[in-house]
Amino acid sequence: MFKTLFFILSCFLLTTTFINAQLQYATPEETGLDSNYIQKKVDSIMTLGIKENAFPGAQLLVAKNNKIIFHQSYGYHTYDSIQKVALNDIYDLASVTKIIGPLPALMKLYDEGKLDLDVPFSSYWKSWKHRKDKKNITLRELLAHQSGLQPYIVFLNEVLKKEKLKRRFARHIKSKRFPNQAYSNIYINKRFKKKVFRKIKLSKVSGDKTYKYSGLASLIYPQLIENITGITYTTYLQKNFYRPLGCNTLGYLPMSKGFKNSIVPTEKDSLFRKTLTKGWVHDENAALLGGISGNAGLFGTASDLAKLMQMYLQKGIYNGKRYITEATLNEFSKIQYPKNNNRRGLGFDKPLIGNDNLSIKKAYPAPEVNAASFGHAGYTGAFVWADPKEQLVFIFLSNRVYPTRTHRNIYNLNIRPALQQVFYTASKVKD
Repeated sequence: MFKTLFFILSCFLLTTTFINAQLQYATPEETGLDSNYIQKKVDSIMTLGIKENAFPGAQLLVAKNNKIIFHQSYGYHTYDSIQKVALNDIYDLASVTKIIGPLPALMKLYDEGKLDLDVPFSSYWKSWKHRKDKKNITLRELLAHQSGLQPYIVFLNEVLKKEKLKRRFARHIKSKRFPNQAYSNIYINKRFKKKVFRKIKLSKVSGDKTYKYSGLASLIYPQLIENITGITYTTYLQKNFYRPLGCNTLGYLPMSKGFKNSIVPTEKDSLFRKTLTKGWVHDENAALLGGISGNAGLFGTASDLAKLMQMYLQKGIYNGKRYITEATLNEFSKIQYPKNNNRRGLGFDKPLIGNDNLSIKKAYPAPEVNAASFGHAGYTGAFVWADPKEQLVFIFLSNRVYPTRTHRNIYNLNIRPALQQVFYTASKVKD
């Protein structure tokens, strides 16, 4: 009896110590993995990616059991091989923004009873109340991509005419009417946000409630969060998450922060910005909202992303502070509509249903990840994933859209699932 109680108490103390600790650096061997195997495999995959123009450079950070066991960079910012990738480089996170920006805020507001997943979203977003096809859509359906909203609206079409900016919506000089900066010399009319919301309101909704990925609701979430909290969206995130977590580079509009870290460029834009996009969000819809959006716009380092993902992994607690309740993390990170063959959680992406039976070429992400794991990918080449069962956080950052978004070998070569797989197979070497 005494031995049983002692064992239970020891497990409790170990768990408490674990969740009250910050991420620490350690060798793979300290977590039961083979460092030589990992190094050889990762080097090979990264070298292949660079050789086949999947990306000019990238970096990988992996944490296991609250310990960073791998963090290395490869290649250069661009194919001219001038500036090497550094571990503290800042990246455009693209759609990873969805789970790092609005999602923690929405989870916190859900915790506080200020949001309900299953009442009509129009209860909070009043302009949808009189839209027959939208008035009954719930927040649960929106976050799980089960609402029927169309995938995307190219708002850039409203701003350009024959590849030139319409003066009604964009100017090259900042003013009271044009305060929102889309790029170093492009400012957007402050009323354009209302146009975005109106076009989303008027957009068609599919009557077939099946899985269809849509980024439209993410354009709304920052304004929704401001409406509920009474403070700006970016202030809310900094105050409640990024600052207490110690995520010093994580945020929007990095060019305004004066960071000494280098910012990795994305695409040579020939249509909108007419130059290399660097330090400003790549996604055009986010850019037209002044760089602050729920679908894209966040920038950060691998280390900062690891802290937030570790907080998710630990069911809402990090370094002794609780940010989100365990019940809420469990609810948001589970599959919502499995009977509809929809793998998604609430905001979080999940493994394909039956992923463990698929080959590496067909799986998403690696077939070895646990069904309880979750994360998100970004169009620019970012990918973050957390596996609570294996206590593993995986952060991959690259600029695969350099020099253009037509570069798709990161997908064709299964770079990210292959890298992830390494850390699930490394322990088997010693068996």
